[in-house]
Amino acid sequence: MILDKRTRLIAFWCILALLIFARLYQFGLVPGDINQDEAFAGYNAYTLFHDGRDSFGYGMPMYLTAWGSGMNALESYLAIPFIALFGPHTWSLRLVPLILSVLSLVTIYKLIHNFMKNDVFALFAMLFTGIMPWHIMLSRWALESNLAPAFLLFGCYFFLKGLEKEKYYIFAAVCYGLSLYSYATIWVVVPFIILAEVIYFILKKKIRLTKYTISAGIILIMISLPAVLFLLVNMGYMDEFRSGILSIPKLVGFRGGEISFSNLSENLDNLFNIILNQNDGLIWNTTNEFGLIYKYSLPFSVVGLGAITAPVVLKNMSISSSESNNIVNKSDNTTETKGNKNISLVFFLIVHLIAGFVVGALISVNVNRVNILWLPLILLTAYGIYFVFYEIKWIRDRLVWLPLAVYLFSFVRFEMYYFTEYKKNINFDFCEGIEDALTFVKDDLADENLIYIAPGLNYARVMFLTEQDLDEYLDTVEYTNYPSAFLDVKSFGRYSFDLNTESEPDNTSAYVVDNSFDDSYLVSRLYECGYNNYKSGRYTVFYK
Repeated sequence: MILDKRTRLIAFWCILALLIFARLYQFGLVPGDINQDEAFAGYNAYTLFHDGRDSFGYGMPMYLTAWGSGMNALESYLAIPFIALFGPHTWSLRLVPLILSVLSLVTIYKLIHNFMKNDVFALFAMLFTGIMPWHIMLSRWALESNLAPAFLLFGCYFFLKGLEKEKYYIFAAVCYGLSLYSYATIWVVVPFIILAEVIYFILKKKIRLTKYTISAGIILIMISLPAVLFLLVNMGYMDEFRSGILSIPKLVGFRGGEISFSNLSENLDNLFNIILNQNDGLIWNTTNEFGLIYKYSLPFSVVGLGAITAPVVLKNMSISSSESNNIVNKSDNTTETKGNKNISLVFFLIVHLIAGFVVGALISVNVNRVNILWLPLILLTAYGIYFVFYEIKWIRDRLVWLPLAVYLFSFVRFEMYYFTEYKKNINFDFCEGIEDALTFVKDDLADENLIYIAPGLNYARVMFLTEQDLDEYLDTVEYTNYPSAFLDVKSFGRYSFDLNTESEPDNTSAYVVDNSFDDSYLVSRLYECGYNNYKSGRYTVFYK
C-alpha cells in the first residue's frame, strides 16, 4: 500500500516522536540506578578513554576480561564518547542503547518501505516494534549483549541495499563484523547468517565479484579475525597477545563449554517456555503482567509466519506469473522486481529467525541470551496482524482500526505500570540511590578514609561510580576466589568489601550500608558512636 509522500512523512515523524518520548521519559532514572553489568561496561569505557586499557590492564582489548570469564566489548567502546563528554554517569552510559534502539526503529521502517513497497505496513511495523515491552526495556539500560539485535538488523538492511548499490555491501560487512563484539554467543550463528544470504543471492545471480563485494569480504575478515584469534588463545592453541592498539586476552575462566549440542532437548524446552510464557523470571528482561510482545500476540506470530512465507513457496513452485504476483503483492500491484525484493526480505527474516532458535538450542537461555530472536518474531507478529486486519477485505472494511486501538491501549497501560509499580520493583535490583551515595563518597570523604562496602553491593558499581584510578586498582586489588570464572573482590584502593555487619566500628573508617541492615549491630553502633550519615535511596553513608 503506497501513501502519498506528505501523509507518509507526517505519520512517520509522529510515530517516531511518540516512540522516542517513551524512551526518553525519566531516562537514566528508570530502571533503578545501575546494574552491575552496566557498571562494569561503564568502568571499562572510562579506563579505555583515560588509560587506553581495560580493567585487567589490556591495551584496547577485543574482549573484556571483566568478571574473569569475559564481557563483550562493543558497548564500552561505543560509550567512550559519551563518558568523555558527560562523565561516568548511568544516563551517559545508557545513551548507546537509546540511540541504537531509535536507529533500529527507523531501519525497520526503511526495510519494509524500500523492499516491500508497503507504506502502511512499514509504519505499522515501526510503531508495533517500538511499543513492545521488550524493545522499550532493552533501550533504557546498557546491557552490553543487547546491542546484538540492532547490529544484525543493520547488517541485514545494508546487505539488501547492496542489491541496488553495491557500495552498501561494505556497510553490511562492518555491521555484521561489529555484531561479533556485541555478543559472543552469536559467533556460532553469524557465519551461518552471512553464508546463507550470500549463497541465496549467488543463486539468484544478484551478487558478482566487484571491487565492492571483494572489499566487503576483506573488511569482514579483518573485523572478524580478532574473534578467531581470541578463540585460539582461550582454547590453548596460542599465547595471548598484548599491545597498545589491540590485545587478545587470555581469560581467567573461559566459558566456551556453555555452547553445546548435549542439552538440545532441555534447552529447546526452556526456550519454548520463555516464548509461550513471554517471561524468564528476570525483572530487567520482562514483566509478568505484559510479557515481551504483549501476551495475546503469539497467535498472530503463527499467522504472520504462514502469510509471509506462503507466497514465496508458491512462487518457487512455479505457479502462474499473474497468480503469483497477485498473492505476493495483491494490494500493491507491484512489479516482478518488487516482488523479488519482497521475497529477499522474507528470506532474510526467516534466516535471522532460525539463527535465534539455533542459539536457543545450543545454550541455556534467558530473554537477553536469545535476544536476536525477538526482532524477527516481532516483525512476523506485526505482519500477521496486518494480514488479518488489512489484507482480508471483510475484516478491513469493519475492524481495520481494532489492532491499533488495542495495542495503543496496551502500550499506555504498560507505560503507566513501568513508571509506577515496575519502577518500585526494579529499584532493589538496580540499587536505587547508589550513584548519589558513591558520588558523595568520592567527592566529600577524605582520601585517607577506608571505605567499607556492605554485602550485596557489587564492586563494579563502586569502580565505575567513584571513577576508580586504574593503576591503583591493578596494584591493590585482592580477590577472594582467584582464579575463577566469576571473581569476587575483597578490596582495592581504599574500598573494602570484607565487612561483617555484626562487627564494631573502628572509628577511622566510613561505611556504605544497605538500609536493609538497619537492625544489625554495626549500624546500631554507628548511630551510637555519633557517625554522621548521608542517606540516598536504599543506602546510607556513615562517616566521621
